[in-house]
Amino acid sequence: MSMTGVQIYKFLPKTNCKICGFPTCLAFAMKVAQKSIAITECPDLSEESKMALESAARPPIQLVTMGADEKKIEVGGEVVMFRHEKTFHHPPGLVIRLKDSAPLEENLKRVETVAGYEVERVGMMFTADGFAIENDSGDGAAFAKLVAAVAETAPSPLVLMSSQPDAMKAALEKAGTLRPLVYAATADNWSDMTELAKAHGCPLAVAAGDGLENLAGLVEQVADKGIENIVLDPGGRDYLSSLTQLTQIRRLALKNNFRPMGYPVITFPGEGTSNTEDESMLAGQQVAKYAGIIVLDHFSPSIMYPLLTLRLNIYTDPQKPIQMQPGLYPIGNPKEDSPVCVTTNFSLTYFAVAGELESSAFPSWLMVCDTEGLSVLTAWAAGKFDAERIAKATKEFNITGSVNHQRLVIPGHLAVLRGELEEELSGWDILVGPREAVDLGTFLKKRWKG
Repeated sequence: MSMTGVQIYKFLPKTNCKICGFPTCLAFAMKVAQKSIAITECPDLSEESKMALESAARPPIQLVTMGADEKKIEVGGEVVMFRHEKTFHHPPGLVIRLKDSAPLEENLKRVETVAGYEVERVGMMFTADGFAIENDSGDGAAFAKLVAAVAETAPSPLVLMSSQPDAMKAALEKAGTLRPLVYAATADNWSDMTELAKAHGCPLAVAAGDGLENLAGLVEQVADKGIENIVLDPGGRDYLSSLTQLTQIRRLALKNNFRPMGYPVITFPGEGTSNTEDESMLAGQQVAKYAGIIVLDHFSPSIMYPLLTLRLNIYTDPQKPIQMQPGLYPIGNPKEDSPVCVTTNFSLTYFAVAGELESSAFPSWLMVCDTEGLSVLTAWAAGKFDAERIAKATKEFNITGSVNHQRLVIPGHLAVLRGELEEELSGWDILVGPREAVDLGTFLKKRWKG
């Protein structure tokens, strides 16, 4: 049962230590009651209090894990409706559907293509998260054979899709320790599917295509059988019904604390569209509002890259910019007489500058200063990218140990710092570079002499 802020406050240490980020324990308790923060954020909470506050500590949307080890997908666990309120924590899994009615060789070739796709974005590597295997043929043996082959070829998180408990049982035995999502418990088979999910320790999808009220009733039946890790399929497939249902589910979970809707959602954008472009657009809508697992029927880099980029942008903390580790980075095998360019540790700034240096075929050193993840002008305006910090970085990273000169190229927007920097770095020659990263290559070829 949900607890009020005052009830939660009674269990807190009442030290007002502020480590949780709130000025008082009472303010923290109010936020816990609103499901805006987990009770575990209190550093001094006793074990007895944790047990007493278990219901209050549980997130309004259950955290569900499918898969195992480092390749697992974690979805749910969200506490806000909108990203700017705090942040979204667990990005939706993007999985590719395979059907056992297709030839095995064709499916395995597709698996290899998907598994081999990898793209770098702001220093992180991304790929598709797994596969959804559908018993499209109705043949349990063919279903189990495909599951076994995929598990051996590319052991990834799996969604196993069949309405037949016997076929699902055979497939789960072939999935081994991959802990797939069992899809799906329906009004006709929920008892058998629940027992299978329990026996194999797997999360279970619950599907009811006739409204959220019936879905909630079916979820309660499944939960009463001891299943905690549940994924919802409300049945909406097109743009409007998907947006409406997923928003309603999120509101019911967060605002009304309605437990039967407090689970992540699985969506199938390919079933609500007629072409790959629309499928990609609908999947993008579902990344933003509010899917947990998205099953794609088509795969190509042109579909996957925009979705991965959108997901990265939405599922990052808006209050904590993506940062690079400060340091001295070699770009294109630089020598002792290569230029040293200066930039901030905001990831997008770093990769813009590094990319232009690399494409210019002008080997360089890139000195990344710690600006707490802010871009050039923002960091300068905040006093986090000044002459003192740049001078300190040249010594900290031992620039003179890598080059045989004393010259730096600073961003063109920081021309005002040239005089101050020459005072901080006595004997150094400070060059004011271009204002835009795209002009770096041309600037260095004209102005730099080794």
